[in-house]
Amino acid sequence: MLSRILIPVSMVLTLLLSGCATPTKMAFADGTDAVAKTNKPVFLLTATIKNTYKQKFQPKLLVVNVERAEVKGSADRINFTMDDKAKHETGSPISGNDYFLRLELEPGEYVIRGLTSMSQSFPITALFFAPLHVKVDSTKPGVYYLGHVEATVRERQEKEFKAGPSIPLIDQAVAGASGGTFDIAISDQWEKDGPKFLSRFPVLNSVAVEKAIMPPFDREKAQQWWEVN
Repeated sequence: MLSRILIPVSMVLTLLLSGCATPTKMAFADGTDAVAKTNKPVFLLTATIKNTYKQKFQPKLLVVNVERAEVKGSADRINFTMDDKAKHETGSPISGNDYFLRLELEPGEYVIRGLTSMSQSFPITALFFAPLHVKVDSTKPGVYYLGHVEATVRERQEKEFKAGPSIPLIDQAVAGASGGTFDIAISDQWEKDGPKFLSRFPVLNSVAVEKAIMPPFDREKAQQWWEVN
């Protein structure tokens, strides 16, 4: 039984934090960073992830998956890892888990591919992926608010994209990852998010945060990407 628990976790961590992508800390992770006076923009967004399908298994965010517009190797895939300042995790199926995300990017064009999360309830460990596929143009210095992502797992219908991989079969099914899908809503919640960002990251009080709200979630694009990946 012990090996059954450890193997899925090991596989996940190897996939996320190995040569497949470049693990990267989020901006202001150490609490002392100043807003860089360089050509590197910082993109702020919040995310709420919850599982209303299998409520015992509430996903906790591991990484934000970002890619350059043209991927040539692992350096063009960036996994922004979570830190304590990013998390507000309740595990409640009603409120879900909340995250405050800060993506500092070199100049260029990128895609926020999605949010990878994990749920654990002994002896089950499951992996989830909430697709976004949002283009980000990182060419103008500054701090930008992209909006709020509400990602909710519900039961999957017919051929809808899955909320996570199918393997390992038992874990993914029990947690609702393979039998569920994500409903995703993107909205402007700066009125609520702004004060929380400023409280968590005082350095932001010294800069003007501009809005660059992401477009509505494109479910058809997410479906097409899932079918070929």
